[in-house]
Parts: sequence; structure tokens; C-alpha cells
Amino acid sequence: MTVEAPAKRVVPRSGRVLQAMLALQIGLAGLIVFGDFQRLAPGLWSGADRAPPAEVPVRPGDQTRRFTPRDLPQEQPAGPEFPRSDAVSARLGFTATTIGEVENAVLLEGSIAPGDAERFADYLASRAEAPALIALHSPGGSVGDALAIGRTIREAGWDTIMQPGAACFSACPYILAAGVERQVSRSALVGVHQHYFGENTLLPAFVAVESIQRGQGEVLDYLSAMGIDLRMMAKAMITPPDNIYILVEAELTDFAMATEVTD
Repeated sequence: MTVEAPAKRVVPRSGRVLQAMLALQIGLAGLIVFGDFQRLAPGLWSGADRAPPAEVPVRPGDQTRRFTPRDLPQEQPAGPEFPRSDAVSARLGFTATTIGEVENAVLLEGSIAPGDAERFADYLASRAEAPALIALHSPGGSVGDALAIGRTIREAGWDTIMQPGAACFSACPYILAAGVERQVSRSALVGVHQHYFGENTLLPAFVAVESIQRGQGEVLDYLSAMGIDLRMMAKAMITPPDNIYILVEAELTDFAMATEVTD
């Protein structure tokens, strides 16, 4: 008696597409969970340890340094050197100042917290005269607030500046990008890395992935509208949140993050 082999199950093309999409979602979910463990225990894997310590100067091809959110120096020696850690304000501060010949400049200094975009709008409304120049010194923070502050700056037609010794990391470069003219000192530091788009990523995979994709899409649209080369986001997306990638002078100009680099 001949026994026939069971017929091979054929998966329709649409089914294969769905399977591929599911595999992608699972893979992204795994990265999310991995990122949560890294955030809770950054020393658990050796990846973070491979980044040089803070005091090591950057040079082309060696630009990734360790990064602790909300750690930023109040002052930094001249030169392309990653700053030593000093605690900064947990909320963005707005200080009227004079920079060069510009008497109505404003320094934005400190971490960018949720609600700081509204606080910035309130600060502007309280001023007798609108500023002409926005200076930055911040370790970053809330991406949504940084984008909102940036849109306010671009709509008003103001310029942005990184003074000698200043640093602008994480979400802060999105504010820098908003200036019509963007002046960056050679001794200032501009750094990018991956972001968390939400306070808690321990969510169902489809919810967390959707949030990340929506957030990245908003950032890409924003940078494109500001005239920034989107190659900069490739540098950010391959740099873990506990590291920071420092842009060298050639990248600042090639990516259009700086319209002028000064001494």
C-alpha cells in the first residue's frame, strides 16, 4: 500500500508579509526591552564600557563618549574636549544676556523637561522686547519640548549660537537647528544619540514600536523643515542613550547644523 505524503502547506503572499511584519515587531520589541535593561543597569553589558571616559578628547572617527543625562559642565576648557560632569538645573532656565554686539540675546541653560516649551512661551510673552539670538548650553531632555521650542525660534526668525565652552546634547541640537543662522564655536560641543519617546517603554510591543516610529518620524520631518541633512540622524540612531556622539567640525557644516563655525 502506498502512503501519500501530506500536502505541503502553502502560505499566501499576504500571509508571508504579515509574518515578516510580526517578526520585525518582535525584533523591535526585543531591542526596547534590551534598552530598558541598559537604562536600569548600564554596566550589565560591556558595550557602554567600550566608550572612552569623559575626559578623552574627540577626533574624527573617535567621537563616541560616555554620557549621563543631566550632567553638563558650567564651564569647559577651550578645545574639542568632552566636558567633565557637573550637575545642572533639572529645568531649562532663560537668562537675558549680551553676546558680542547683540544686547537682546537669551541663554537657554539646563535640562529640557516636559512643560519647558510652555514656560519658554510664557517667558517670551513677559519680555518687553523679543530676543534676536538664542544661546544654548544643555544636556537635552524632552524631545517634544525641544521641537516645540525650535518651531517657536524658527517662526520668529531668530538665530542660534553655541558659545566657546558650551555643550548641546541629545534633544538640544534640535533647538540649535531651528536658528535661521546657526553659529557654533570650535570649542563648543554638539552631540546626538538615540532617544526614548515616552517615560516607560515596558509596554506591549506594538504600542512601544508605534510610539518610537511616530517620534522618529516627527523628528525627521522637523529636521527636514529646518534644512538639516538627515544623515545626522544616522549618527544618532546608532549611538546608545548612555553614550553621546560628538559632531566634528566637518559634520557640523556638512549636515548644516552650523551655518558658521567660529573660533
